[in-house]
Amino acid sequence: MIKRLHIYFKERYPIIPRIILGIILFLEIHFIILLNMGVTWKEVHLGPAEATGAFTCFAFLLWLRIADDLKDFETDKKLFPDRPLPSGRVFKKDVMVACVIVQVIAIALNVLFMRENLIFLVILYIYGYLMSKWFFKKKKIQPSLPLALITHNPVQAFINLYIIAFTIQKYQLPFFSLTNIMALWTLYFPALIWEVSRKIRAPKDETEYTTYSKLFGYKDSTKFVLILTILDIITNFILVWNLNKISVGVLFLLVSWMTWKFIQFIKNPERFVLVEKVELYTYLQESTMLLTIVCFIIFGKI
Repeated sequence: MIKRLHIYFKERYPIIPRIILGIILFLEIHFIILLNMGVTWKEVHLGPAEATGAFTCFAFLLWLRIADDLKDFETDKKLFPDRPLPSGRVFKKDVMVACVIVQVIAIALNVLFMRENLIFLVILYIYGYLMSKWFFKKKKIQPSLPLALITHNPVQAFINLYIIAFTIQKYQLPFFSLTNIMALWTLYFPALIWEVSRKIRAPKDETEYTTYSKLFGYKDSTKFVLILTILDIITNFILVWNLNKISVGVLFLLVSWMTWKFIQFIKNPERFVLVEKVELYTYLQESTMLLTIVCFIIFGKI
């Protein structure tokens, strides 16, 4: 079983990178709220609760990955037979056992170190459970790519809410504020942009796999992602405006570059794979947000 799980995690959910992702996800939202709310570095206290929050992000995303692989098992047998589960190299019970163990650890840690935030943990896991069951409308949602997107993609906002709720409770900050609203959406948009972009292909690259470009055409699908990218960068501008003006300039250059790539793809979809450019842009964008936080902590407002 251990060897089979090693195969699964290596191919579908590499543990170390995903743990790092959980830490980055938690701390980015945590600190972007604190710094915008005027909490100084001397007032910040990192401890077991923050480590629990980061681990919970890792654990919850693991659950989503496994739940997604299980519910798409039959489809993957036809379209992606080489993946660990449909190929038979990993058993369903293997990943289910691993998932249960990780979730039990996450819940136990939350009970021990983040008890005041349990209601938001419950909300997060309820949404995750509904997702895994197709909101009890599998026959209606599964065949529809837009419906699947609308019902499943908001999960990132629920992860953000879990982090935001902990932060404002610990430091007794106002619940309703522009910062909190922007933080709620700031990582939702990148997830949405990536999800749509990975299903936009040049006409010659289309297969049996259902894509947005097949449903709506690659031009309209790309324009939709461009609009989302602009909305996303606006949330970033608002969150870093009072922290670092240099970061605002960097973000503007990044979104300008990405806009040019969208235009190039619309003109010639065979020039490159769109999702690869989107992933590079997202890495640079989120790195800029993280560096903004680090620079503000070290040097103050620039």
